[in-house]
Amino acid sequence: MDTVTLARAFFGTSLAFHIIFATLGIGLSAMVLVTEWIHYWKKDRDYGIMAKRWTKSMAILLGVAIPSGTIVAVQLALLWPGFMRIVGQVIAVPFQIEIFAFFLEALALSIYVYGAGRLRPLYRVIAVFLVTLGATASAVLITSANTWMNTPAGFKIKPDGTIYDVDPWKAFFNPSFYEAAYHVVVSALMTGAFVIASVAAYRLLKAGSQAERSIHSKALILSLVVSVSMSFLTALSGHESAQGLHRNTPEKLAAAEGLFQTQRYAPLAIGGYVDYDKKQIIGGIEVPYLLSFLAGDRFDTVVKGLEEYPRWTWPPAYSHTLFNIMVAIGFLLLGLAAMALLVWWWRKRNGQTGWPKWLLYLLLLAGPLSILGIEFGWIFSCSGRQPWTIYHIQTTTEAATKAQYLGALFVAFVLVYLFLGALVCLVLTHYFKRNPIALEFQSNKTLGDDTHGTAH
Repeated sequence: MDTVTLARAFFGTSLAFHIIFATLGIGLSAMVLVTEWIHYWKKDRDYGIMAKRWTKSMAILLGVAIPSGTIVAVQLALLWPGFMRIVGQVIAVPFQIEIFAFFLEALALSIYVYGAGRLRPLYRVIAVFLVTLGATASAVLITSANTWMNTPAGFKIKPDGTIYDVDPWKAFFNPSFYEAAYHVVVSALMTGAFVIASVAAYRLLKAGSQAERSIHSKALILSLVVSVSMSFLTALSGHESAQGLHRNTPEKLAAAEGLFQTQRYAPLAIGGYVDYDKKQIIGGIEVPYLLSFLAGDRFDTVVKGLEEYPRWTWPPAYSHTLFNIMVAIGFLLLGLAAMALLVWWWRKRNGQTGWPKWLLYLLLLAGPLSILGIEFGWIFSCSGRQPWTIYHIQTTTEAATKAQYLGALFVAFVLVYLFLGALVCLVLTHYFKRNPIALEFQSNKTLGDDTHGTAH
């Protein structure tokens, strides 16, 4: 494996690991915010218990997000020195502001966790709102740098590589920033809700007492409502992102759909795989005219094919597969959440209680699938830009380190990530086994109880 491929695999593995915790940092904090607000509004103790327990998970996950994010930041400089030479002159602003966003998230979480018993309910809502704001701002700021790589703006470059006429805010608010940032945020909210739904479904399968079933059912209903809403917004924002590809990086859209010839009334290819040698999709189903409509809201929209560009600039053929899996997971989850809510409504209307086991078993898959959808989306975003690190400015080969012997470090870090991942699962399992939800009912020490020391 050559140095460039090793650098890509190394950095990609680090980012894939970190993105799980960054995404859940947004999604879980938003769910805690919703439960805190409902608890403040309805004075329902169950939502206070949810907020308290989900916060423990959030704190544990943040403990891994901090070092994994630091590793990603360090690897940017070590693995991509050519890229950082341009970044430092043009798009450093989001990296600098992101530090303050992280401080806000960490400080507010500390206040919320350790001061919960001393804060008024409204102040707890404000504290967790600041946690969510910090986590979201951090993700949006990093997304700005990623979108700048796809649609570079705010600078000019001379043939000798000299950077001039820099406008950092134009670089920050580059052409694909808004649609991508919105997509990242709503998909993170969707993922957090689906993870909660999976955990609630699991607990309902195991729950014994009526009180436990009641609180887990409330958690499941709430998470499904958020899931359906955010899944729908994710689908809409994904459509906007696809139109952004059509405007800004047309060869990426062509690779995603396996389109070789520029044409009006372009078909949308579903499934199959792309064969670059034969210049066709093998085993796919083509829906006539639909790609043109999705790209420009008109059936006669002209969609550029890969043959418009030199062969060496074509994104990897597996971009089509990544794109299809990401979209399929998104629509599958939207359908599953909508079906679950419909089943709940129908059973409630007919005087039935509880959830059917087959549905709970299906919902167990929702959390893992949503995380996989996030992973496939980010892989598509980054690998679909190849062979460029900065689109039409700098190739990945030019950006990568020339250092040798990355293989040993790559293996070592993979082992570290596996260890950290296993440790997170172990800590979460151990904590909640030692602190079952039944103790919350027995002790009566929830976030909103006077016995917890809350000021009113």
